[in-house]
Amino acid sequence: MTVAFVLGGGGVRGAVEVGMLRALLEREVMPDLVVGTSIGAINGCAIAANPTISVVERLERAWASPEAGAVYGEWWPRQLRRLARSRTHLNDPAPLRALIEDMVGEGARFEDLQVPLAVCAASIERAAETWFDTGPLVDAVLASCSVPAALPPVEIGGEHYIDGGVVNSIPLSEAIRRGATTVYVLQVGRIEEPLKPPAKPSDVAKVAFEISRRHRFFRDRDAVPEHVDLHVLPYGGGHPDDAKLTSYRKMDQTHARIERAYDATRDYLDQVCAGRAGA
Repeated sequence: MTVAFVLGGGGVRGAVEVGMLRALLEREVMPDLVVGTSIGAINGCAIAANPTISVVERLERAWASPEAGAVYGEWWPRQLRRLARSRTHLNDPAPLRALIEDMVGEGARFEDLQVPLAVCAASIERAAETWFDTGPLVDAVLASCSVPAALPPVEIGGEHYIDGGVVNSIPLSEAIRRGATTVYVLQVGRIEEPLKPPAKPSDVAKVAFEISRRHRFFRDRDAVPEHVDLHVLPYGGGHPDDAKLTSYRKMDQTHARIERAYDATRDYLDQVCAGRAGA
């Protein structure tokens, strides 16, 4: 049996994955493989580097750190000045790089990790889904998290990469392709929330992207082979502000998100265990 943790993208909502990890690790569910996209690549590199319950406390500290708050929380006028200079992005990638380096070390390589890790980014030049699983780790994870317009593309080997969520937001199929037979999907809840037709200009791109994101996951979920044991973990419910355009900047719900996801995942795993015991 090969157990895979699949960690999806979702910006600040990715805090729910920390709660899910706590519930899994408390029940001694350990990964043999970690696959991540965007914020899932950051949480994923942490668990791959330290696949023990102690990583949860470290992730909680990281999510509450000044570096996490600075990733998207910079003063608006400063962001607009940066956009005017760069013409491509609002935010400085330095706080995000510092956050990743604090978790795994400045010179970390995939080969240093305790558990195999693969992270997804989108190549601009090849218009292609690209997977990193060897070599320097920090740049690959940063590339996977480089949200277009928010952060600049990351250059690796002469190519430029942007957020992996553009091509594969919840990389279930990649885990199965790499041999996973039991898969735990850590997702931020969007696939559980109903979509409505756009009512204002700011909704148009959001709805279009959600259709693309969810279509890929639902297609991959429906194609899961019979021999694979799939668990899509519950995220515990959202917050009314999640629907706002500026929600990607809001870090004040981090602890609440972690606790809700922990409670929901704990209950789910208990039900799974009870079902197996009664079978």
